[in-house]
Amino acid sequence: QVQLVESGGGLVQAGGSLRLSCGASGRASRPYAMGWFRQAPGKEREFVAVVNWSGGTTDYTDSVKGRFTISRDNSKNTVYLQMNSLKPEDTAVYYCAASTTTWGIVKRGTDFPTWGQGTQVTVSS
Repeated sequence: QVQLVESGGGLVQAGGSLRLSCGASGRASRPYAMGWFRQAPGKEREFVAVVNWSGGTTDYTDSVKGRFTISRDNSKNTVYLQMNSLKPEDTAVYYCAASTTTWGIVKRGTDFPTWGQGTQVTVSS
């Protein structure tokens, strides 16, 4: 059973940057595709970014393309989300999630059975 712990959230001014980290423990023998999702107050959870098992394939929701970068370091069992040029509309609780996909990428929340507790990101205008 994989357990995930996010860190790196906080308060930042618009235009600033943050890097989120997600540490995984108890993982299976092969890394799975990992994703970041977010949920703003009063809104549904939405997909943000995904990286495949090797780190060689990524995908993003349109609103963060060119600003956010997802990456992973399998030697450290850690996934990162570098967020640049942050906007007030990026304010949300950000969740790290582990899929059971070992060969590609997935983007639906239902494809990720394991979730972290979330970390708050607040962007002030």
